[in-house]
Amino acid sequence: MTTKTTWPVARVLRDRDAGLYLCGVVVSGFGTSALWLASGVWVKDMTGSDGLAALCLLAMWLPTLAGPLLGTLADRGRRKPLLVGLNVFLGVLLPGLVGVEAPGDLWLLYAVLFVYGAAGVVHDAAESALVATAVEPSLLGDFNGLRMTATEGMKLLAPLAGAGLYAAHGGAGVALLDAATFALAAGLYALLRVREETPAPPVGSRRRRSVEGVRHLWADPVLRPLVLTGGATMLCAGLNGAMVYAVVDGLGHSPAYSGVLYAVQGAGSVAVGPLSGPALRHLGARRFAASGIVLLALAVALRAVPSDPVALMCGAAIGMGLPAVLIATLTSVQRETPGALLGRVTATAHTLVFTPNVVGLAAGAALVELVDHRLVLMALGVALLVPAAALCAPGPGTVPHR
Repeated sequence: MTTKTTWPVARVLRDRDAGLYLCGVVVSGFGTSALWLASGVWVKDMTGSDGLAALCLLAMWLPTLAGPLLGTLADRGRRKPLLVGLNVFLGVLLPGLVGVEAPGDLWLLYAVLFVYGAAGVVHDAAESALVATAVEPSLLGDFNGLRMTATEGMKLLAPLAGAGLYAAHGGAGVALLDAATFALAAGLYALLRVREETPAPPVGSRRRRSVEGVRHLWADPVLRPLVLTGGATMLCAGLNGAMVYAVVDGLGHSPAYSGVLYAVQGAGSVAVGPLSGPALRHLGARRFAASGIVLLALAVALRAVPSDPVALMCGAAIGMGLPAVLIATLTSVQRETPGALLGRVTATAHTLVFTPNVVGLAAGAALVELVDHRLVLMALGVALLVPAAALCAPGPGTVPHR
């Protein structure tokens, strides 16, 4: 009786493995958020180009295009050793950025960020699959909300810490900090007590195994609308993200002020994370995602107003709205997918949701040089209402998960 009446978030936090997962997310997320900000500021300072700065995000997101293929790696062996190995690899990779000292060295920065993104695709697929076997199905929404809080909540501290470290030691100092966080995360994942059976040997060609994730998503009436509207939302989010340095310029601040906006966005995500599990149970995945998209639409449109208070308010609202569609989609994938397919399906879902984000970042990097960013932001606010309306239509995903 006590277990049923305990607050679900508290039940998640009392679980040893869930706690270690979340600690690993916090540690590695701190370094990732710091590098995410610093890489853009680094390029902006070296070149003065908003477009080249936005390409840092593009380099990190581009590997999601290969998600169905990379996801097969998460289903071929035990996921815990894979997570440990990936964190060790990233800890060794990042010190290579010490060699970036001039605009001619930017190729190295973009190359490292690209590999960083590819490893992240495999890491996220393996982690999602491992979590689905270790956490009660009824608590997956609560766990994913806390995970989003941990990841996005790093924007409260990491961007400011990264900006300070960047000012004192440059981009190389931030890269070394990120490397240290991955080494620590590897140790945390090594402490997990999850018992895994070795998967059966793969059957069929790699291409056939990769396509299985796409087939499962497309055939599932719950997952398909969430993934499609999630992709449309992330397309607009990518365009919005590429406008950040133009927004900062419009406010009359230096590029480092983007760290303040990211920190406020993180605060919004911290607030919405613990509420995600109850919201999913009472609203269902579709309506929860739709409500977040509507909030995101309003916030993106209002960023066109050149006012510090408005910009800060919009940052917090974006942080609250955007995670809703991501949490709803990921939780539904974990609930609706057999364990043997979960790595591929998760990576495929990430590809279908985040590839439009890559397109949006690329288009935004060009648009920000050619079109007034205020016009783009207002158009995006209107466009985001379309996927929100699509999710409000009746469908199988509207049934609350209890």
